[in-house]
Amino acid sequence: MEVSFGITGKDYVLFASDTSANRSIVRMKSNEDKQKVIGKHLVMAYSGEPGDTLNFAEYVERNLRLYQIRNHLPLRPSSAASWTRLQLANSLRSRKPYSVNLLLGGFDPTNGKAELFWIDYLGTLGTVPYAAHGYGAYFALSTMDRWHQPDMDLEAGLELLRKCVNELEVRFIVNLGDFTVRVADKDGVRQISLKTGETVV
Repeated sequence: MEVSFGITGKDYVLFASDTSANRSIVRMKSNEDKQKVIGKHLVMAYSGEPGDTLNFAEYVERNLRLYQIRNHLPLRPSSAASWTRLQLANSLRSRKPYSVNLLLGGFDPTNGKAELFWIDYLGTLGTVPYAAHGYGAYFALSTMDRWHQPDMDLEAGLELLRKCVNELEVRFIVNLGDFTVRVADKDGVRQISLKTGETVV
């Protein structure tokens, strides 16, 4: 029972993931970070099988870092998403495929645009203005569809995210606990508080 949200705005991408690590009906941990900062302006939110998610996220992070070291420049969000999708598609055709769903996005300094990509465990890639994975998709996509605007500022994006989380708290049978929220913009990636919008140190 995992939830990941992604929302693009005027010049930023917001990510939110629940912090619960569950097994069957037991919550094992309530402070799990299900996001990985994979570049100066890039974030990846992941969900799926516990072992697969962490292994694949670290694999992507290290390979993107290796590319940057070899070529002296980081991959743009669209290129990083395409490479990540290829790795999932290749693993799908192997003996041990990864069972991982991803939201990958960030700010592209070359054109000044924020981009968000939806990737599922079958290697499907889509460029989207907003997205959700897990049970949250059943509850929040209609809210995002109603309230999302392409030119939203950060405060409006946070307000939309609060509406999605509130919808989950009201309608979903399971309490998912707290959410980790990160924003990627021209200043880089930082973790912020969902309630206040202030940077979390």
